[in-house]
Amino acid sequence: MIRYTSYLFVLLLSTFSVAAQDKQLVKTWETDSVLKIPESVLYDAAANTLYFSNIDGAPDQKDLVGSIGKMKPDGSEIVVEWIKGFSAPKGLGIKGNILYVADVDEVVLVDTKAAKIIKRIPITGAAFLNDISIAANGDVYVTDSKKGTIHLLKDDKPTLLLENIPGINGVLSTADGLYYVAKGALYKAGTNGGSATKIAEGMEEGTDGIEQTKSKDFIVSAWVGVIYYIKPDGTKTVLLNTKDQKKSTADIGFDKEKEIVYVPTFFTNRVTAYQLK
Repeated sequence: MIRYTSYLFVLLLSTFSVAAQDKQLVKTWETDSVLKIPESVLYDAAANTLYFSNIDGAPDQKDLVGSIGKMKPDGSEIVVEWIKGFSAPKGLGIKGNILYVADVDEVVLVDTKAAKIIKRIPITGAAFLNDISIAANGDVYVTDSKKGTIHLLKDDKPTLLLENIPGINGVLSTADGLYYVAKGALYKAGTNGGSATKIAEGMEEGTDGIEQTKSKDFIVSAWVGVIYYIKPDGTKTVLLNTKDQKKSTADIGFDKEKEIVYVPTFFTNRVTAYQLK
């Protein structure tokens, strides 16, 4: 009986482990190659809209050729250059009807109802603002990949929050802390700064976007074409690998309720949607 019980326990444990890791991304749709170097996608549930940023030029130059586009969450009704007046727009965040855009050395605010830029917030010393995340209380976090920093905008007033983070890119504010990715690793820090704890490592060095599922797991993209599924204990699996197709997976968007991952493919100028299963 003891031997049988032990065997059954091991079998159940093994089955649970496989089931816990048995996640995959199933492609549901893809746009034509009509976008203009899309770097980031943001799902706005309230507006039933996907916003995406078009770099459309050098990624660090103030050339004013970039734009923000939008489409329906099913990939229809694409407006490629919905709002112009950006240089190299990247990360996106939404607060009510105000879209926050990281653009080289400033955060640009867009009124989505009026469809126009309403404010530009310069970030002193910034060189390559990259990702944005907005907390439930309205605080805005923005990363600078060249300077290795995270800035906090409180009431649209910027202060330096964290520094000396080589290779930082994606950032995500959650109820239990501030997460970011840098050089193939996922970290957790306090929302008010402080030391960070490494959650997972060993990913492709160009880690880019980060999202959290309803079960508190993470989905992390690496620009070279790999997307990972990461458990809170640091266990990770590969959900998608498009490196051989030379299709980048940049700053992903996520519909948390329907568990749909939206992937901007950068140089191939598309957005691809995948169902997480």
